[in-house]
Amino acid sequence: MPASPSTARAINDRLALRLLQQEGPLTAGQLKQLTGLSRPTVADLVERLTAAGLISVVGESGEQRRGPNARLYGIVADRAQLAALDVRTEGVTVVVADLLGAELARASVPITDDAGTGPAVEQAVALVERAAKEAGAERLHTVGIGAPGLIDPATGELRDSSGLPEWHRRLVAALQERLPARVIVENETNLAALAEQREGAARDRDTFVLLWLGHGTGAAVVLDGRLRRGASGGTGEIGFLPVPGTTTLPSATDCEGGFHSLAGAAAIAELAAGFGLEAAESPGEPRAAALVRAAVAAVSRAGTERFPRDLADRFLAALADRLAVGAASVVAVLDPGCVVLGGEVGQAGGEALAGRVGERLARMSPLPAEVRAGSLGGGAVLRGALLTARESAQDDLFAPHPR
Repeated sequence: MPASPSTARAINDRLALRLLQQEGPLTAGQLKQLTGLSRPTVADLVERLTAAGLISVVGESGEQRRGPNARLYGIVADRAQLAALDVRTEGVTVVVADLLGAELARASVPITDDAGTGPAVEQAVALVERAAKEAGAERLHTVGIGAPGLIDPATGELRDSSGLPEWHRRLVAALQERLPARVIVENETNLAALAEQREGAARDRDTFVLLWLGHGTGAAVVLDGRLRRGASGGTGEIGFLPVPGTTTLPSATDCEGGFHSLAGAAAIAELAAGFGLEAAESPGEPRAAALVRAAVAAVSRAGTERFPRDLADRFLAALADRLAVGAASVVAVLDPGCVVLGGEVGQAGGEALAGRVGERLARMSPLPAEVRAGSLGGGAVLRGALLTARESAQDDLFAPHPR
């Protein structure tokens, strides 16, 4: 059945807006070439989108051409303001951006364990409100939140998870009450995978697994271009994976004895200490990531008295052994063809650590799987939250508009 005129217009409008989002400002002629639509149809949609306040003339194409055919049309970036939050157990970071993703404001606040649920929620909400005010955003359209823990696939809400502070769950409801905005929450590792696929190490992959290596461990599974969450939203809880090399087994309420005990930040720091290695911490970076970064630098150069090259090499070898155990388990079950080492530790290790893990994985698994270093590090969560907020806002703003 052919599409109705209104449906066809909606499809054409969305196609044009997506192209303007991806390519930047375009002329009507360029839109005609890229969409394959007729000249009258393009002229009609340009007029419609301009009248709706979604696009505007932002310049002209070249100095030789003048007139209507040379006008460059671009998306009206300030049509909506968005916020993205990275919620960690130790604090919150927020970014406010326009519809094109340009950052308008950024702020962070530490939240201590003894802050209390109410005060912690108030600190986080006040942070978002201050950042929005600084950005000149009178009304946020959409807020994307990345948080540790499970997302209920039926409701889209953050589930009550052991080991996580209560203020995480209360924050979502508080933002919905205080802000006239749509609020979306997603697991932090899933958002990191989205960001790495759109803008990072997995841009050419529609099937891959992201192994999150930050303060904790996790995994995100993307199969055939789709993020997979599982029946209860728990796909990727690799920290609970029973693995050799630990002294106990994980339980339903504690991942101690699972892969987390080998690859979590505390475990990596303990591993480095066993080789007598110490490194200065960088602000906002887990000590484990600083240790891995220093080890890679020592191996690639001559090392230092505090970080001898031979000990750094042995530390990286032992860490690669541990990471390969988790990666091999994932590859054996999912056959993703690609494993991205994400998070602060994955980025710090770079290709040096990814190469070592890849070599070990090739010996352990009959299934081929390339191992890559994540390029966005811990910032992938915030970037993924912003991409999610932007897509949600676009779905709303780019909806069909009456003639």
